[in-house]
This record gives sequence, structure tokens and C-alpha cells, in this order.
Amino acid sequence: MQADSPAQARPAGLYLATWLGLHCLILASCAGDFSASDVRSGLKKALSGTDEQIFLGDTVDNHYHPNVIMKRGEAYFEKEEYSEALVEYKHFLELHRNHVLAPYAAFRIGEIHFKMAKTIDRDPEPMEKAIAAFDQMRKEFPGSRYDTQAQQKLEECHDWLAQVHLFVGKFYYRRGSYLAAAHRFEQVLKAYPDKPVASDALYFLAKSYHEMGADDWARDHLIVLAEKYPDSKFTGDGKHLLEKISATQPATLLAQRSESASLSDAGSGMAPNSQSNVSSPPSAGSSAPPTMEAPGVAPSLDSLGGAAASSLKSGFTACRLGAWC
Repeated sequence: MQADSPAQARPAGLYLATWLGLHCLILASCAGDFSASDVRSGLKKALSGTDEQIFLGDTVDNHYHPNVIMKRGEAYFEKEEYSEALVEYKHFLELHRNHVLAPYAAFRIGEIHFKMAKTIDRDPEPMEKAIAAFDQMRKEFPGSRYDTQAQQKLEECHDWLAQVHLFVGKFYYRRGSYLAAAHRFEQVLKAYPDKPVASDALYFLAKSYHEMGADDWARDHLIVLAEKYPDSKFTGDGKHLLEKISATQPATLLAQRSESASLSDAGSGMAPNSQSNVSSPPSAGSSAPPTMEAPGVAPSLDSLGGAAASSLKSGFTACRLGAWC
């Protein structure tokens, strides 16, 4: 029987060396708590010395062997060819979901989407895909060694999206589209109330209401800004705007609000007057905004359409019907 030539023996030796190196890495990873960076470093060491032949040919190993697929994914990732790397990691999970490196491949998918996201003035779709990928990874591989890192990445993703909504809201505000801006700022406050940008969104939401002539709503939000975010960089500007709106010192308004809340609590146990339940109809020329349900709680934007047109400044710009806001 004729012996294999050196050229024929080289791919077999390459696969054997790659398999042995990855096998040692897998055994080592089972013995301790390794981070994703540790695994990446180990993979690079185990795969060092290989050549581009791993990308060539049409053998079964090239398409189905888990170590070969992982090696290709890592090589593409290191070259920052993220689209190609994404294909390899997804292919790995499709064929080897029960493999010991499957959680790592799932984490890499989220990491790729995270790296493909650009600045906050660009399309947020890659970051939304990163959130979905990290959530899916934690759901399918609970308790994996990458769970903590995935949670940290999720926090970074949500911080980034909050910045996007704030950026878009400021863009609309600068253009004079105050209703569209207020909608974005409310999204930030609703979805990310504990993020650092929440105080910024609250301040610009109050300014948007002020520009639309809804000073009662603006005042309530400015009071919340002063109470809830006393260390915000916009607290001083908010107090100045509050003084401008009400011609009253902010401290006096806060005291009035506290006194009003105390009177409301004290009167909640009293029997209502039978005549108080009959509300008089508003006058035809009234232009006041709708009554607030509770002190300091501004109505949603849905109720803005019910206010008389004269209560808004004539020069404000709203979203066109059907426009993306």
C-alpha cells in the first residue's frame, strides 16, 4: 500500500492537533470558572500554528466538526469579520447545541451584535438584536459561566438604547416638534426610570410641555425633578424655569404641594357633600388643560389631544399625521 504524501498527511495532522488542543481546553474549562476572555485566549493558544487550509476544501469535517466550526468562527471574529463569524456560531449551535462550548457560542452571537452597533445616532437594530441574543443565551443556558457577563452586557445595551431615545427626543425638540419630543422623553422615563438619563429626559419633557403652553404639566415635572434628582445637572436650570413659570420660589411651591397632599389625605375620610358630586359644565371659552388626577402626576400624551387648541402656543410644531415619531 502506497504511503500518503506529505501534502495529503498535513490536513489530517492539522485536524488531529486542533482536536487535541480543543479537547484539552474543554477538560480544563470543566475544572474551574473561566470567563469568556479566558476561553478565547485558550482557543487562540490551542489553534495557534494552524493555517488557512481550515477554510478550504469541502470535507465533512469542514462543515460539521464542532472544533473546526468554532475555529472558523474565532478566526473571523478576530479579523472583525462579524457577519461571517455570526454564521459560524449559529451553525455551531444548530449542530452542537449540547456541546460544552455551546453557551460560549451563544454569548459570542450577542457580543457580535453588540459590536456591530454604531453610535447612538445610527440604527439601534443591532443593539436590539444583542439584547435578544443575550436574553436567549441566559434562557437556554441558565447558570452558565457566561451568565454574569451576559447580564453586564445587557445593562450596557439598555444604557445605549436609553441614550438613543434621549438623542432622538432632543433632535425633535431642537426642530420644534415638541409633541414628538415629549413622546420620546416619556419613553425614557417609562422604560428606564433608574438610568442616569432619566433626569435629563424629565427636564426636557418639562421644557417640551412649557413650549406647548402646558405650563401646569411642565411645573409638575419640574417639581419632581427637584425632589427626585437633586444632584442632576439640570436641577438648577429646572428651578429657574419653575420660577419663570409660576413667579414663585421653588421652595414655596414644594411646601404648597406637600400641604396640598396633607389636606388630600386628611379629607379622604370625610363624607363627600352630595352637591360636590355634581360637576358644572365648563364654559364654552375655557382653554385650561384637563384637570390632573393627582398632585404632581402629569397626564399621558394621549390626553393632550383633548385640550383646547387655544391652550397651545400657535407656533408649536407637532408630528404630521402618519409621520414616524
